[in-house]
Amino acid sequence: MSIEAEGVDVSVILPVFNESGHLHDELKRIRAALDESPYTYELIVVDDGSTDGSGEMLEKIEDIRLIRFAQNRGSGSARKAGTKAAYGEVVVWTDVDMSYPNDEIPWLVAQLAGYDQVVGARTSEQGTKKVLRVPAKWMIRRLAQYLTRTKIPDLNSGFRAFRRSVALQYLKFLPTGFSCVTTITMTFLANGYSVKYVDIPYDKRAGSSKFHWWADTRRYATQVVRMVLTYSPLKVFLPVGFVLFAIGAAKMGFDIFDKDFRIGTNTIVLLMAAFQIIVIGLLADLVGRLNKPVDEVPPASL
Repeated sequence: MSIEAEGVDVSVILPVFNESGHLHDELKRIRAALDESPYTYELIVVDDGSTDGSGEMLEKIEDIRLIRFAQNRGSGSARKAGTKAAYGEVVVWTDVDMSYPNDEIPWLVAQLAGYDQVVGARTSEQGTKKVLRVPAKWMIRRLAQYLTRTKIPDLNSGFRAFRRSVALQYLKFLPTGFSCVTTITMTFLANGYSVKYVDIPYDKRAGSSKFHWWADTRRYATQVVRMVLTYSPLKVFLPVGFVLFAIGAAKMGFDIFDKDFRIGTNTIVLLMAAFQIIVIGLLADLVGRLNKPVDEVPPASL
């Protein structure tokens, strides 16, 4: 049953940018699945500055909450705006390009029981330039797993459900672009919230892709590094500091035995650099801990 009031079970956030060719079909598919479910729900559609008439089309559709941006601000901005406006205890993020199994949204929500977030892990890669995309995504995923100490089957899936109360604590940290989905996964994991992965099929998208391989991959990698430095700076600074210290100590041993206890200037520079990097890491870790929310929402498992 669809309602537009507080107390909804599920809020589905749908970012739209030039999707007029299949918009009606996707909304019909989502609504049909949710109408047959036990959940009350709302559909929040965010028109991200479409130029193909999608916005005007959406204004004529009933039983949706429509947010319109005057210009394109990125899918991350659309998801953040929709999440802030949501009433549901559970928020679902997905796309309207026919690639995700949106008729399985009720099943996805049911998988959230006992977890803080559930992510649909794609079992196939349908994007363009696979030769470049797959290795790049693998390296970024490995870096994310290093931060979270958790296996991540799919880091940037756009099909997910999560507890809204948890996400609201961290919305301000989410970027405006595609890496928004990566960030919310890592944010939950880095702050002790549980994330469950479920396998989903992934179809070729309808319409043209908005993903730009080089620019968006660079943003993904940058965002992952930023997340590491935000939540676990010691995982970056300590290894670098200890490596420099080991090199400096070895060089000092060489100086002692080879140069009659005369320590080289470069040896002192190495040891001082190691010390400074370790201290910076400790200070960054302290700042991160002090900036954590005072009243964090307890995990679903508690």
